[in-house]
Amino acid sequence: MNVPRVFGPGPMPGSLTLGGTPDVWLARVADHVPAPDFEAGRAMLDAAERARYEAFLRPADREMYAVAHIALRRLLGAYRGEDPGSVVLVREDCPVCGGPHGRPAVAGGGGPFFSLSHSAGLVLLAFAATPVGVDVEEIPAPGVVEELREAILHPGERAELDALPPADRAAAFGRCWARKEAYLKGTGAGLADNPDRTRVGAGPVPYPVPGWTVTDLAVPAGHSAALATATPC
Repeated sequence: MNVPRVFGPGPMPGSLTLGGTPDVWLARVADHVPAPDFEAGRAMLDAAERARYEAFLRPADREMYAVAHIALRRLLGAYRGEDPGSVVLVREDCPVCGGPHGRPAVAGGGGPFFSLSHSAGLVLLAFAATPVGVDVEEIPAPGVVEELREAILHPGERAELDALPPADRAAAFGRCWARKEAYLKGTGAGLADNPDRTRVGAGPVPYPVPGWTVTDLAVPAGHSAALATATPC
């Protein structure tokens, strides 16, 4: 199980270089809010990000969004050797419908590929030389599992879930959903693709997905997380 690097408050390294495997970073919102660099970090957000930030009604949601996007910009700036505030973010076309809501990317290309996710006070970010997706989920309540399982789980995953003791099913569902979201983010399809079509597995080891490597990530208790990386041809 991969262990993300910690993105903490304070100064960033001057530059970062990708190796042969993705870099995954974990930020805890509580470590950054309040913090001396939080307000300065908000200033680097672009107009669309600031509008999205202001649209959240709950302070906790605004803070989590801001920490995620400040971390994204700082890390992209370090990988690209640019001022974080000057990085222009765009959306690629959706591979399912062609709409402008596909994978996020840096305008003009040049990489790296990246993905971000946040849930219940945690932020995950992944950077790679090939398409990548990352997801973190708070482990759901048992009632949520029963409500959603038919809509989003592959028949094989439902069978895996049913084979477990009832007390273990919520954690297995969270593990499966994080894997599935990571994969769908990596392809750029997101929920425009029916999530029950792809089997990623609810067991301890991810089910193989052609063209992709899916791995679980070690995150604080109460959460599940996964990384999906396109396999180079």
